[in-house]
Parts: sequence; C-alpha cells; structure tokens
Amino acid sequence: MAVPDMTRPDAIEGWPLPEEQTEWHGDPAIERLMVEAYRGGRMHHAWMIGGPRGIGKATLAYRFARFALTYPDPARAPDAATLAVPAGSPAAAKIAARSHPNILTLSRPWDEQGKRFKASLTIDEIRRTIPFFGSTAGEAGWRIAIVDSADDMNPNAANALLKILEEPPKRSLFLVISHAPGRLLPTIRSRCRRLDLPLLTVPAIETALQAHSDAEADIRRFAAEAGQGSLRRAIGFLDEDAAAIGRAFSRVVARFPQLDGQAAHALGDLVAQRGADEAFANFVDLVFAWLNRRARALPEPDGSPIPESVAATPLATWAEVWEKLRQSSAEVEALNLDRKQFVLTTMNILARATRM
Repeated sequence: MAVPDMTRPDAIEGWPLPEEQTEWHGDPAIERLMVEAYRGGRMHHAWMIGGPRGIGKATLAYRFARFALTYPDPARAPDAATLAVPAGSPAAAKIAARSHPNILTLSRPWDEQGKRFKASLTIDEIRRTIPFFGSTAGEAGWRIAIVDSADDMNPNAANALLKILEEPPKRSLFLVISHAPGRLLPTIRSRCRRLDLPLLTVPAIETALQAHSDAEADIRRFAAEAGQGSLRRAIGFLDEDAAAIGRAFSRVVARFPQLDGQAAHALGDLVAQRGADEAFANFVDLVFAWLNRRARALPEPDGSPIPESVAATPLATWAEVWEKLRQSSAEVEALNLDRKQFVLTTMNILARATRM
C-alpha cells in the first residue's frame, strides 16, 4: 500500500506538511501569547497544544520551533505579534527539510514489514529522546521534541513520556499535540501548560484552501463550511463529488419531517459509487456535523433555513440518533455492508426523529 510520506502518518497527498507550512491560519492571539511567554522568561518546559484534528496544532508547534531556534536567546527575540521568522532563516529551511538536529518528532512509526503505520506511538519512539537529549545539541539553543500526537501513545509510551516530563533536561522544550487532552493521563496534563486552540473560521479555511488548491471558488466555500472549523476535514470536501453530496444532503433534510424518497435515492447513488470510500466518509462527516449543529442549536453554515420540525426536536432525541448512527456507520465500514442502504436508513432515521 502506497503512502504519501512514510515518515508522517497524517500526511495528506498534495498538501504541505506542518513543518513545511509558512502560514498559520489560527487565532493571532495564540501566537502573541507564545511570543510573550518566550520573551518574558515564562516559557514552560512543556506545552500541550489541544483541539480537534485539522485546526493547525502541528503547524503551530513547528512555527514556534522555528521561532525559538531562530532566536535561541529569549531576551533577544523580537517583540513580534506573530511567530513568523525571516524568509531566509536557516532554521526554517532545515525544519522544512526535516534536517534540523535540534528537533525530534515523535509519531506512530512506519512498519516496514506490514507496509503501514503502526497502530500506536510506541515506547521505543519515546525512548529516542534519551540519546537526543543526552547528547550535545547539534546547534546552539534549545532542543525541541514534538509529540504528534500524544493520543496515539500506548500505556508504556505514556509512562515513558511522563518520566521525561517529570525531570526535563536543560534547554529542552516539549510540544505535546493532542486531539483529546482530557483522555490523557492526568499526570501528563499536569506537567504541561495547556493551550487549547479554537476552531478555524470559514474565511481562514477558505484562505488556506485558495493557497494550495485550484478548486473553483464555490467548491472552496462549500468545503470551508463543511469543514466545521477543521482544515483537514475541509480538504476532504474539496472536489465536485463532495460538493454534490452536500447539496443532495441539504435537499433531503430541507423536506423534513417528510422524507423525499427520490432525493434520498439520488443521495444514496452519489455516496455508493463503486470504490468511492472518500464519498462515504464525506457523507458520514456531513451527517455528524449536521447532528452536532442540531444538538447545539447552531445555524447552518450557509445560512439555509432549518425546518421547524428539526428545530423543535429535543436534544435527547438527537443524542439517541447520534449513538445509533455511530454504531451503524462503524458496522458498514467494518463489514463492508451496502452503503446505499445505509444512506437510505440514515435519512429515514433523521426524518423520523423530527416527527416525534
């Protein structure tokens, strides 16, 4: 099985890796906070950067690493509004090429025998910190370990990381990325400064998509809205088929509490195309994003009206529907069940929920 980049389990083909990104599309206040902490001598030895997938956590981590390695003396770092460094920064070039001796990235390793990434971030990966921190730094300044992501650690790896965080080496920085910090060991969380990132705005995602995609403006807009604050999720919607699925889904839910059978079958045909694994994933994402908005009483991203019956459906009903669809979607993928039938069943469940 081919992979875009055997060194990164989260690589997206055709898109720059976080260490190659020159821009960050998140809240500028986050960067300013890190600049002030660094310059003011309040730099914690470990930061836990948390938030959902695809909102720029790894990009921010490498962005800070570039800043710290470009300005190794905090007292001489610029009083800047962002973590941007000069375009010709040697540290930036080495980080982009993954050749900087003072950075160690820890992630799920590639299994050459199985030709895939291992299911967890192993203790052997964490133990790579021993020679990394135990030897003389390749260049003056900090040595920085980026854990991407801590959620992938198995128990042994988590305990090994905890031991290092308890007794951090001198001039060391840990940037621990987590998609769900609350699930990590409390002892690991307690030894890190917590930095939870907000979701990206639709305009920010559109800007990022425009920089790296030649998709039409309306497709970019649809993808940005469907991404629900995640650039990674938005990229998955960045094609005509995904946009067509989104429009077809909207046509069906707009008729609730009635189920438009013809529109539902048309949606099912789009999702169940031969070999269209991505189409199925996009549909599942759309459904759960829609349910999330219903549970939180949020408007539709494109401003389309919400049927009265949908708005009046109790939260408890949506919670039941969420759990039922979570189980059934997992079964469809695990057992390779009929995807069109799943679409029809799903839309029927949603419509029926709005009649209760």
